[in-house]
Amino acid sequence: MTGTGVTTVGDCRIAYRRAGTSGPPIVLCHGAGIDDATVSWRHAIDALSEDYRVYAIDWPEYGRSTGSVTHTIDTYVDVLDGFLESLPYERVSLAGISMGGGAALGYALERPERIERLALVDSYGLGGRLPNALPWKLLSQVPGMTELGKIAAGATTDSVRLVLDSLVADSGGLSDEFVDDAREKLMEPGSIQAFKEFQGNELSYDGRVATNFVDDLDDLSVPTLLIHGEEDPLVPLEWSVRAANRIPDAELDVIEDCGHWAPRERPERFNESLRNWLPDRRCAPTIDYPTAEMPGVTRVGN
Repeated sequence: MTGTGVTTVGDCRIAYRRAGTSGPPIVLCHGAGIDDATVSWRHAIDALSEDYRVYAIDWPEYGRSTGSVTHTIDTYVDVLDGFLESLPYERVSLAGISMGGGAALGYALERPERIERLALVDSYGLGGRLPNALPWKLLSQVPGMTELGKIAAGATTDSVRLVLDSLVADSGGLSDEFVDDAREKLMEPGSIQAFKEFQGNELSYDGRVATNFVDDLDDLSVPTLLIHGEEDPLVPLEWSVRAANRIPDAELDVIEDCGHWAPRERPERFNESLRNWLPDRRCAPTIDYPTAEMPGVTRVGN
């Protein structure tokens, strides 16, 4: 079974993609920029749904989610907490890419009893500076330039590949489907506004970031897989290497010929790594929905 749903978290309507009817639950958290649940997780959702109950959320003002929030990792941790409260499971596995990895990690540090396993993919939140992200921030500060740049970038498939070249290992080798997904987001009005606000809140002009969990990693009690593209031009590989050495129960998987978007650049290799890390498919929890409450209609918060 595949489909979509929506649940209410505070003042936000959080949309999500849903797939799979059996097995342990896993929640997928996308990154920033032109991302959403489909852009990052299209192939992973299909691959995992054979053995897992999969939920891939859109953050507020991404994809089909709505709600006016302060775009920070702290906010996304709260949104994730509300979304998980709408699901009928005491524990889930979490996977997050880039910004979504930072949110997943923040939640796992706060609520480790709720997390079965954690996967961090080219993750934000594992270091103090992101100098290669500065050009994106500087461009976003020029009035009108972000929207104008989006329109220009989405003009042709070649221009989309040129934009993606700053994020991936080989833009020429990307599938047409991935390029089409990215182009659709580039052409969508307002699709990068949340990212612009996130940059303003999380990234300073000297490259320093507001969210850095490095000093907390020794206390992370959740089994953690770190996946990182060997040629990631945005988030340093060294961040994941260091995190794997500091987290008590961690494994590191470095994917060759891969940049920042492992689930789309190397989908088969990525999905194999993630599936091997997740709980055995036979370890499915008993579903216990509260009376008259199902994902998509449950209200969480006030």
